[in-house]
Amino acid sequence: MAETTREIERKYESEDSGLPDLTGVAGVAAVLDKGVAELDATYYDTADARLAAASLTLRRRTGGSDAGWHLKVPVAPGVRDEIRAPLSDTVPKVLAGLVRSRVRGAELVPVVRLRSARDVRHLVDAEGRLLAEVSVDAVRADRLTGKGGSAQWTEIEVELADGGDPRFLDKVEKRLRTAGVRPSSSASKLARALAETDPGRKKKSKGSGKGKGSGKGKGPGEKGKQGGVRAGSAVVGAVNAGDHVLAYLRAQRDALVELDPAVRRDVSDSVHRMRVATRRARSVFRSYAKVLDRAVTDPIGEELKWLAGELGVDRDQEVLTERLTAALELLPHTLVTAPVRNRLSAWSHARSGGSRRRLIAVLDGGRYLELLDALDRLVAEPPLLAAAGGQPSKVIAKAVRKDFGQVAALVEEALGRAPGPERDLALHDARKKAKRTRYSAETAAPALGEPAVDLVRMMKSLQSLLGDHQDSVMTREALQDLAEEAHAAGENAFTFGLLYGREERRAELAEGALPEAWETISEAMRI
Repeated sequence: MAETTREIERKYESEDSGLPDLTGVAGVAAVLDKGVAELDATYYDTADARLAAASLTLRRRTGGSDAGWHLKVPVAPGVRDEIRAPLSDTVPKVLAGLVRSRVRGAELVPVVRLRSARDVRHLVDAEGRLLAEVSVDAVRADRLTGKGGSAQWTEIEVELADGGDPRFLDKVEKRLRTAGVRPSSSASKLARALAETDPGRKKKSKGSGKGKGSGKGKGPGEKGKQGGVRAGSAVVGAVNAGDHVLAYLRAQRDALVELDPAVRRDVSDSVHRMRVATRRARSVFRSYAKVLDRAVTDPIGEELKWLAGELGVDRDQEVLTERLTAALELLPHTLVTAPVRNRLSAWSHARSGGSRRRLIAVLDGGRYLELLDALDRLVAEPPLLAAAGGQPSKVIAKAVRKDFGQVAALVEEALGRAPGPERDLALHDARKKAKRTRYSAETAAPALGEPAVDLVRMMKSLQSLLGDHQDSVMTREALQDLAEEAHAAGENAFTFGLLYGREERRAELAEGALPEAWETISEAMRI
């Protein structure tokens, strides 16, 4: 089993190896000497440093109070989640899984050994409560691969106590800076070790072992840059439509890879966000078919559709059950008849199509890893068509206008139909097209500016309105199933009928709001 802790810390370096007096820091009543711990950590990565490129650290450490395997995942500057597993001779399966989207089929090998003499101090308040742990670490780093060498340095590390106020670290830093201590130029010990033991690194002059310059230049974290586009939604040095489309696609590829560990850890909303990334990528394939050859992207799109389906095996059912449960909670107890909640629980359980174990198996499977490889190949060697070299203001704008025109046609068709199943289906189609238009406008925003941003906002609003309607349609279908099951079991189905009526009213309200909402959007698009 692995456990996760949130680590909030700051690292510093100074001219000497001493620790300034911290008794003057506001809120600190005492500085307790906790002795010296001898730590020995071996860091693992692939031969081409894929974990380091993603600012991930995987180590096996002995000594101290938390010996074992540790995987550190960046959350924000100075904040990481540390996932721990018991000490063993090989990388624990749970931690290997959390880095699989980065590692793929490559082998994890020892790359650096760090041995530290850690002189620990506890900063406590007047009641003896721990505020932060401060340590002076005398570090020796040895590179274990290639012809790397060794390095030594001393650093100060300040780690906030669990549940502590991060502002306390500002107070400690103010005192350290006054004493001449400066923030470390490296984000972690491993980053500094890799920089200072790099076989290609120029030798420093004697006596300069302060780590100056570590972290400068092109490090592993910059490998995501390709051509004129960086890994994200922004575009650097873009000159044509293809650059913008590839920037958006690269951001979705990166999102899939980055969200993989969160999905495995069952982090809130991670499954939904990963599904959205698959949808965004598929939408771009269709919207910008004049930029990227669909003979290449269509098979990848089908695999993304498969992955979205696997991610949603239980998620859609969970959302529907949550909606029904919330609706039940709003009813007066006198209107909740028979074993309604038990019936809902049994119905939901019977329709659950998978489990956490099934999802992890999908993420560990060859089909998923091949999909990630295919996305890597796509952004590295994109199948660009002639329009990719065109002006973004023309090529991209034309694609967005085409998508919006299709939304308009579907909305007008739906509004022209009488209420009922056919209108429900037409509104659902319009919702899907609004979502696709929103994503194509997101792609266009860096090139087209405010008009595209406004369209994103309008399509998001329309998608929400139509989504409320579709949710009502799906909920009514579920309520009909529940009522039929209850009736067949000899139970009173009154409550399910009541909820059905309320959902009908919600759908009517959504349909009633659509004409005005669409008129507002249409007027804005004509400006």
